[in-house]
Amino acid sequence: MQEEVTQKVVALSVKAAKIDAALLQKSMKLLLRQLQKQAAKPTRGKQTMRQLTRRGEKITNIEITDKNIKAFEHTAKKYGIDYSLKKDATGQPPRYLVFFKGKDIDVLTAAFKEFSAKKLQRDKKPSIRQTLAAAKEQAKQLNAGRETVKRMERGQSL
Repeated sequence: MQEEVTQKVVALSVKAAKIDAALLQKSMKLLLRQLQKQAAKPTRGKQTMRQLTRRGEKITNIEITDKNIKAFEHTAKKYGIDYSLKKDATGQPPRYLVFFKGKDIDVLTAAFKEFSAKKLQRDKKPSIRQTLAAAKEQAKQLNAGRETVKRMERGQSL
């Protein structure tokens, strides 16, 4: 009886080891397929300089200010521009350089036209904070003309 149980346990452990090896092999194949698919897809949008220069195309650059980085990223994402941001800290204040592919020049000019139009329109609008401060000042002036009368009457009423 003891011998049968021992043989069954050994057979079960051998089967489990085979299942583990087969499962490991399947998972590794799946992982390799996923990595190949990911490597085949070209990256879009913000990239490293290495990724940008990988395809051997001509690269050009422009300089932008610190305040316009987020706005540029939004516009570049909208137009599907591949770019890389680099900070040049040698000067005071630091400069930001945007490197992009030479074929994207036309798309980039269109994106900057839209960005500058938005910026001009935003500058023409009055600031909400300034409008609110002016309204507070006007309300203060109106209230300054009022007379504050406080009367306190004590006594018996008939």
